[in-house]
Amino acid sequence: MRWYEFLASYWRLSPLIRIIFTITTIICLFGMIIHIVEPKTFLTAFDGIWWALITTTTIGYGDLVPKTLSGKLVAITLILLGTAFVSAYFVTLSTKAISKENALSTGELPYTKGGHVILVGWNERVRELLTLMPSNIPCLVIDETLKRWDVPKHVHFIKGNPTHDDVWKKANVFEARTVIITANQHKNETEADLASIVTLLTVKALHPSVYTVVEILTTPQVDNAKRAGADETIETNKWISFLMTNCLSSPSILNDVEQFKKHPIKRLAVRDEWIGMSFASMLTELKKEDILLIGVANNQHVVINPPSHTIIQSTDELIVLAQ
Repeated sequence: MRWYEFLASYWRLSPLIRIIFTITTIICLFGMIIHIVEPKTFLTAFDGIWWALITTTTIGYGDLVPKTLSGKLVAITLILLGTAFVSAYFVTLSTKAISKENALSTGELPYTKGGHVILVGWNERVRELLTLMPSNIPCLVIDETLKRWDVPKHVHFIKGNPTHDDVWKKANVFEARTVIITANQHKNETEADLASIVTLLTVKALHPSVYTVVEILTTPQVDNAKRAGADETIETNKWISFLMTNCLSSPSILNDVEQFKKHPIKRLAVRDEWIGMSFASMLTELKKEDILLIGVANNQHVVINPPSHTIIQSTDELIVLAQ
């Protein structure tokens, strides 16, 4: 490789890599020079490299010190040259760290990992969801109203309009496991639903197989959300009305519902040894594992607390409350 080709390759490197390469070269070069100039003080080239490293980093143990005039001139040159590059290294490193932190806080830093859950919108529902989410599931929030992302620090933030493709590419939607779209709290109910459906269409166009959950506020838009590809729709207003109605007949029902946070509802696939067992037998069997069986689901319907003689089929799923 010719010298100008080497220089061209060198300048194509990132600033941090260039500085590290230059510092390493200077330390090795001056380490060998001081060994040649003062072989009695610096018995090996490694002794010289050790001295050059300690000198450039301004630690200065004093175990090896040049004694001759020529050796001291080499040391002066190393101090003037090497210390400047070491300082530049730490400045560059600090600048990169600060730039990355700022990019994360302002939502400009792309997400490069996979298997994450993407939450659209920053509101109290999302804040509460993050507190309930298992810590081993990486989460990312997309929102266009926040100026800076201050809490929580462990959640990645992308600032932007969720109906734009480039925002979803920054969020690495292609490797996401789930997308949860919440209703925009800054719009009226109909406009919020339409915005959620457009966001859903954008997601499905980029990653058709990703599992999506969409919050819908008005009942007429539920079918439109399903047509757009929503795997699940949550009718917030209907659920709130349901809870309020139950409060009329059972004033303490909300306290009971709060306990579900400790015992989430799950679906279990039927094991081979469970096929043919009755619902009553399954109830006893799962109790041994601290799991409460509350219903059975299949492709046709869901039955909560079915008759005790109901037989468990291979196509069923068990609805349970887990610890």
